[in-house]
Amino acid sequence: MVAGPRMTPQTIEVLRALLDDPATPRYGLDIARQTGLKTGTLHPILARLQRIGLVESFWEDPAEHEDQGRPRRRYYRLTGLGAAQAHQVVARTEASTGRLSALRPRLGH
Repeated sequence: MVAGPRMTPQTIEVLRALLDDPATPRYGLDIARQTGLKTGTLHPILARLQRIGLVESFWEDPAEHEDQGRPRRRYYRLTGLGAAQAHQVVARTEASTGRLSALRPRLGH
């Protein structure tokens, strides 16, 4: 496993959100809504996960946000390594707490 950030409950929630559909890029506010985290908590977590290679990010095409009259979005998704490690971390966490992600309520859902 790659040395990385301490797996806080907030970090694990971010990983769970990104695991919902690992190949689909998600923007910060979307992840924040799903996890219930404030963006000031979320973005440092995403930056740490990106620094260690578990998450990749990219900016959307300027034409997309200009046409919609909104700020430009930065999208995030798990890397191949990130998806594999996220599955391990989430499974280990669920085993130690005795709860299953499929059965637990999601914030905002």
